[in-house]
Amino acid sequence: MASTTLTVTAVDLAQPFKDQKPGTSGLRKSSRQFETPHYLESFIEAVLQVLPGVQGGTLVVGGDGRYGNRHAIAVIVRMAAAHGISRVITCTDGILSTPAASHLIRSRGAIGGIILSASHNPGGPEGDFGVKVNGANGGPAPESITDAIYQATLALQGYRIADTGAAWTLDLNQQGQGQLGELTVEVIDGTGDYVALMQQLFDFEAIRALLHSDFNLAFDAMHAVTGPYARVIFESLLGAPAGTVRNGTPSEDFGGGHPDPNLTYAHDLAALLLEGDAYDFGAACDGDGDRNMVLGRRCFVNPSDSLAVLTANATLVPGYAAGLNGVARSMPTSAAVDVVAQELGIACYETPTGWKFFGNLLDAGRITLCGEESFGTGSDHIREKDGLWAVLFWLNILAKRREPVSQIMAEHWNRFGRHYYSRHDYEAIASDAAHGLYDRVKAMQSNLVGQPFAGRTIATADDFAYTDPVDGSVTSSQGLRLLLDDGSRVVLRLSGTGTQGATLRVYLESYVAPGGDLNQDPQLALADLITAIDALAEIRQRTGMERPTVIT
Repeated sequence: MASTTLTVTAVDLAQPFKDQKPGTSGLRKSSRQFETPHYLESFIEAVLQVLPGVQGGTLVVGGDGRYGNRHAIAVIVRMAAAHGISRVITCTDGILSTPAASHLIRSRGAIGGIILSASHNPGGPEGDFGVKVNGANGGPAPESITDAIYQATLALQGYRIADTGAAWTLDLNQQGQGQLGELTVEVIDGTGDYVALMQQLFDFEAIRALLHSDFNLAFDAMHAVTGPYARVIFESLLGAPAGTVRNGTPSEDFGGGHPDPNLTYAHDLAALLLEGDAYDFGAACDGDGDRNMVLGRRCFVNPSDSLAVLTANATLVPGYAAGLNGVARSMPTSAAVDVVAQELGIACYETPTGWKFFGNLLDAGRITLCGEESFGTGSDHIREKDGLWAVLFWLNILAKRREPVSQIMAEHWNRFGRHYYSRHDYEAIASDAAHGLYDRVKAMQSNLVGQPFAGRTIATADDFAYTDPVDGSVTSSQGLRLLLDDGSRVVLRLSGTGTQGATLRVYLESYVAPGGDLNQDPQLALADLITAIDALAEIRQRTGMERPTVIT
């Protein structure tokens, strides 16, 4: 990167864009939408107008390597220079996982970060792109910031960008440092800081000994961002055989796949573990590296149970040997961790979906571990969920207990009981149909209490609201809940993470205490709830779908 004199160009807009309201994980649109002239620049302009500390601040920028990643980084660097940012930290090839970005923001004292990812959504020219803003604590920007960004986009008349001409190019192929006017651009190896943090938290010697025993690991990076990190950690540092990391080279279209680590989209890995005996442990991470799926030999660990198991075994891990301050889960996540927290005598919080709600609790020191049913788990080491961290946590537990995953799960259920749990996703529903279904159930709620449902009685029917115990803020309309008299429940939510139509998510949960039937197929154990909510909400009738798109 050659040094160049800075010339700032002011670009006028004919009219502002009206569709740049960030969701729970930033602004996600189709790749084609982001290629609309001035679209990306307009959103970045609003970010740089709103984010505190821009003048003279340090900004972390990177992404999951999807189509549009390199171009967007170059645009952000030029706009950062035009707005007085003093330093941009980015990574070779522009590859930076979301958890690694959170750590960099915190360790480098940055004002925040811009993470270029649509997470688990497909990539490529016909796929999706996304821009997420993180604050100085390393976590997703709070609603006060994202709302202000959206308001800025609505009033935007233009944007400022450095006009570099042909004399300056952003070289992401190697580490180095360059200048763009007063802006220093630092390109680092994006894996180093993150890997060092993992070595501080986990017993790498114990995990290495496990992997050198009669223990076979398969990790699927899904052609996404965790590939380079996983190869360093598992194959280089821990000595796992070459090829342990599958699909480890990031691809602009994720190898033509869908980088969502669940039984549907990571089916090849699932087949290895669930249908064969060659592997003892399997795991996968999503596009930007913050989600995880964990599998044992012929055993799938649902994310709600995973959080509970990590909580119950936390003191086996060096970084958590002193115990936990508390735990938190999102409302749709099963109450499996609640039971563990009660026995351990620690606080357990139920929050809305969205990692930013955990951020306040983490910053206040009220919790140590947290998780969401959507394959996300994390702790106070950063302010994001962290896929590879969760995999290492499991490996550390396995290294200490020397028991198969299935035995750990069986012993956990025998001690705490089992929360049979599943999520049914109905994707790409026509927006009118989805909202019509949802609004109808919401209108019915006041008359549902005391009514029979799946052989039980509805004890509570509400739209979940949350009062933050740290700052007192209130977040409402977070999901329609049917709480039944035996502790079972059904939750309906409309997801904002897709870019085509709407996604209806149905969460089903039934608790069986220790001594009960703990070895059922979850779909069979939940069959009566599945039938009952379909009848009540008229899901098949109103969506035209005979079955969910994805079952987890």
